[in-house]
Amino acid sequence: MRDGWKLVWLAAVAIALIAVFMTIDGSGNWDYVLPRRAKKIAGMLLTGCAISMSTVIFQTLTNNRILTPSFIGFDFLFVLLQTTIVFVFGAASLATMDANLKFLLAVAAMALFAGLLYRLLFRRRDQALFFLLLVGIICGTFFSSLSQFMQKLLDPNEFAVLQDRMFASFNQMNGEVLLMAALISAMAIMAFARDFKYLDVLALGRDHAINLGVPHERITKRFLILIAVLVAASTALVGPITFLGLLVSNVAYKLMRSFRHAVVIPAAALVSVVALVSGQLIVERVFTFSTTLSVILNFVGGVYFLYLLLKENKT
Repeated sequence: MRDGWKLVWLAAVAIALIAVFMTIDGSGNWDYVLPRRAKKIAGMLLTGCAISMSTVIFQTLTNNRILTPSFIGFDFLFVLLQTTIVFVFGAASLATMDANLKFLLAVAAMALFAGLLYRLLFRRRDQALFFLLLVGIICGTFFSSLSQFMQKLLDPNEFAVLQDRMFASFNQMNGEVLLMAALISAMAIMAFARDFKYLDVLALGRDHAINLGVPHERITKRFLILIAVLVAASTALVGPITFLGLLVSNVAYKLMRSFRHAVVIPAAALVSVVALVSGQLIVERVFTFSTTLSVILNFVGGVYFLYLLLKENKT
């Protein structure tokens, strides 16, 4: 019952922030203001739910609270893809390319990368997840280095166009792309919904899960596919937000003080919506678009990440 009331309060805070975001400084131009802001809110809801769910599940599989799917290299791959398009075809191609095509290209590239990593994972049984993380970190470093190399060779004007794509933004989302991302995410969640009942047992560790009758290897593979789809869809939609998942998942665990995923995942999703909406309000009303939402969230999340590292070191 206590967990239920906490979720109610989180939902109330999220709804209040959404109401403020939708109505602040409307100036009576509601026919123009409301549809544009509603599209941003829809993007925040989709991104927040996808990132929070994928992060909580990933932390359960790895049994580690300071790891997120971003460590596998999805964010760096997205930046590399955008950089390659500008480097090979020019900045004009990035601006004029069909939004649906760009979205599908980004999702396909990240899904293919995840598939190749998982093939390496499926061949190993001992410490397979940690082997996946190691390979992912190495690939992420390679993608980042290659992106920086190509960026240094770009014309300054082309780099300025590319720079807008390197940070998450909810201001230029296409309605068709948003609908496509929502459909992909919803289909993935429904396809793997029957496996959610195993999450609480998986949190006990591989050996305990197997002893309790859970087909650990098969369920892990299925959840890794779900994580890849959710992260690919959210990143391709708005861009990389590296530390959002780390921040909201740990805040959700602190608030709920529970290990039940039926409670933690909704709490993380609500915390994510609160963080995104309040951050967007700060970007628009305090900084007047002089910075981006991902910069604020990555700064806060990065500081929190260092705090978690120091805390674990003391422990």
